[in-house]
Amino acid sequence: MLDLRPVGYVIGLLTAILGVTMLAPFALDWWLGNGHLGAFLESATLTIIFGTLLALSCANSVGHGLTIQQTFLVTTLIWLTLPVFGAIPFVVGATNLSFTDAFFEAMSGLTTTGSTVINGLDQLPQGILLWRGILQWLGGIGIIVVAMVFLPELRVGGMQIFKSEGFDTFGKILPRATEISSSISVIYVSLTGLCALAYMMTGMKGFDAWVHAMTTVATGGFANYDASFGALPPAAQYVATGFMMLAALPFVRYVQLMAGDAQALHRDSQIRAFFVTAFVLVLILTLWRFAQTGGGEEAFRKTLFNTVSLMTGTGYASDNYMLWGSFAITLLFFVGLIGGCAGSTACSIKIFRYQLLFASIGAQLRRIQSPNGVFVPRYEGRRVDQEVLNSVMSFFVFFIVFLGIVALSLSLTGLDFVTSVSGAAAAVANIGPGFGHMIGPAGNFAALNDTAKWVLSFAMLIGRLELFAVFAILTVGFWRA
Repeated sequence: MLDLRPVGYVIGLLTAILGVTMLAPFALDWWLGNGHLGAFLESATLTIIFGTLLALSCANSVGHGLTIQQTFLVTTLIWLTLPVFGAIPFVVGATNLSFTDAFFEAMSGLTTTGSTVINGLDQLPQGILLWRGILQWLGGIGIIVVAMVFLPELRVGGMQIFKSEGFDTFGKILPRATEISSSISVIYVSLTGLCALAYMMTGMKGFDAWVHAMTTVATGGFANYDASFGALPPAAQYVATGFMMLAALPFVRYVQLMAGDAQALHRDSQIRAFFVTAFVLVLILTLWRFAQTGGGEEAFRKTLFNTVSLMTGTGYASDNYMLWGSFAITLLFFVGLIGGCAGSTACSIKIFRYQLLFASIGAQLRRIQSPNGVFVPRYEGRRVDQEVLNSVMSFFVFFIVFLGIVALSLSLTGLDFVTSVSGAAAAVANIGPGFGHMIGPAGNFAALNDTAKWVLSFAMLIGRLELFAVFAILTVGFWRA
């Protein structure tokens, strides 16, 4: 029989930690004396008590490794449980959201999607704005751990290829996760601090700088203003672009860099492919915009910023790119389906899967041209196992099929075609904004019906955990194993 105690212990511990972080916006509201501190105190108390009791009741399981079944459950249930408690401040706080809207906002935050249902961000208490930033910041570091520890072990979407990085964790996932977390935490915090300082140097207020630093390094996209980066100093867009790209790189390379490996970043083919792809896309869109508007620094800056924002899945906006023309809109839609590198805070399909896809296609074409030859797909000079290729191909097929299912489900709730398709892409790929007048860069998701919001909420979860990690626990074979 499946022992759920290790699962409960991890979930309880992380829930209690989430409750402790609620004390930060509570302290801020108390310091500012804005009268909204009670909401966070109540939320923190309830969350800490629940998490502590759950962890204590399962504490006798500590010291045991996690089985594959338990790992699948932990990976999924964490991202189901934490948004429930993360939603409480939105329900009892100044936003007064319904539970549907609050859960959507919390899920969007923790999965670093960046879609929002809140109007009037400019007038919200700073405690709520800080809480949105904290949710994304915690989600960002959590996703790195999942991508580096859990998904390679679960053999999800080709991620097992990164077990060669030295993260062989079977039977000792919790200790290994702790070790890796301590390594990347220093880097994650350092990047956040450097980003905040850089923002302040552009003229941003201290509070805005720190909140946006948290959501930038998490590639989350929550902003403090309805106009997103359109309400911030222009120079901040260059800073954001740089740190979004840094956050989209594999954090294991930063660990190696800190350990003295000066070639860690340059050696990774993912990183090279990521920068080349970003450069080509920005160049194409810049030339297009220059042809349309006559050029200028502003056009280049907005093109650079919004392209990188969509490619990394951050979801900030500094302009309404729905006005850029049909070619730019179409290209930007597909830009959001690229993503960053594996082991980063970025989302979507990710660069390495495209590399493996093209390597497999290239090998197959060579076999057709030379039937007697032996052609093997390679990644970074290493032969790629057929199991990895099958996993990647399955991921691509499942991604497209699931995207279609979500889009169809949204259309059945009464949404138009553009909103349904772009909303599905925004959720499954964790991009943030969609396209169209309703959920595009000039709008948000507040006007959607509750059914559509629940569909999108679970699509965010499934997309963030690379699809298979969630659906695996819904199969009969999983529970029989």
